[in-house]
Amino acid sequence: MLPQDGHVHSQFSWDAIAGGDMHATCARAVAIGLRSLAFTEHVDLTPWALHGRDLPAHYTGRVDEHGRFLAQPLAIAAYLEEVDRCRRAFPALRILSGVELSEPHRHPGAVPGLLAAAGLAGTGGLDRVIGSVHALDDVPTGGRHTDAAGFVEVVDGYLQRAPVDVVVAYLEEVTALAGSDADFAVLGHIDYPLRSWPEAAGPVPWPALEEAFRVALGALASSGRALEVNTRLPLSPRVVTWWHEAGGQAVVFGSDAHRPDDLAHDFVETAAMVQAHGFRPGAVPHEFWGRA
Repeated sequence: MLPQDGHVHSQFSWDAIAGGDMHATCARAVAIGLRSLAFTEHVDLTPWALHGRDLPAHYTGRVDEHGRFLAQPLAIAAYLEEVDRCRRAFPALRILSGVELSEPHRHPGAVPGLLAAAGLAGTGGLDRVIGSVHALDDVPTGGRHTDAAGFVEVVDGYLQRAPVDVVVAYLEEVTALAGSDADFAVLGHIDYPLRSWPEAAGPVPWPALEEAFRVALGALASSGRALEVNTRLPLSPRVVTWWHEAGGQAVVFGSDAHRPDDLAHDFVETAAMVQAHGFRPGAVPHEFWGRA
C-alpha cells in the first residue's frame, strides 16, 4: 500500500497554475492506487530580490518597485471550494486540505489574515500545514544591498555563496523555523537546496554538512513535529538515520507534485528505504509513519 502523498500542489499554487489540476490529480491517485493525499498549496510571504534576472515563466505574481518578486496570494476560499468538489467526486479517496507556509516564523501576523478571509479561525481549519524554507538572506554585493529585498530564493544563493555555505545557511534557517512557535505540523523538504547543487561543485560533501543537518533535525525533533521525506529529489538515507538518532517520532512522504503525473513519485522505493531506517507505516494511509 502506498503511503499518503502529503505534499501536493494544484492550479491554486502560484508556480503550478499552468500544469496543476486538482481534479486530474485526484483521478491519477485513484488510477495508481493512492488512497490519500494532501493538497498543500503555496503561501509564500517573503519577497525575493531578483537582481535584474528574468522571472521564470511559470512564476505567477508581481515584481515591485524594488525589484522584488512577490508570489501571487493563495485564493483560499476558491481552493477550499475545489477541495469540496473533489471530495464529492472521489468519495473513496481521502483528500486533505492544507497549505505550505514559507518562512512562517518571519511572518507571524500574515497567516491569520489569510485564513480569516476564508472564514477560518486558524490553521486548525486545515488538515495539513507544512512549514518550509524557500528564501535565504540576500548577501550584499560590493558591501551593500542593491535593493530593499533582504532575501533571495534559495537557488540564487549559489550566485552569492560557496555551495556548502548555501546549504548550511539554509539549515540554520530551518533550525530557526523548527525552534519557533509557528503553526505547522510538518517540516517540508529539508534537503531543498540540494535540488540546485551545482554540478561543478562535485558530489555533495556530506561530512561537511552533517553537523548542520543534525542540529536542524534535533530542533525539529524537540518541537514534536514531523519530518517530510520529499521525493522530488531522493532524500539521502543518512538523513533518515540522523532523524531517527535525533529522536524524531514521525515521518511524512511528499512528492511535491506540481502536475498530476508526478504524484507519489518514487514512493515504493522511498517507503522501503524509510522502513529500513527505523520507521513504520501508520494504521491507516493518512497517518504519519512512526518509529518502529
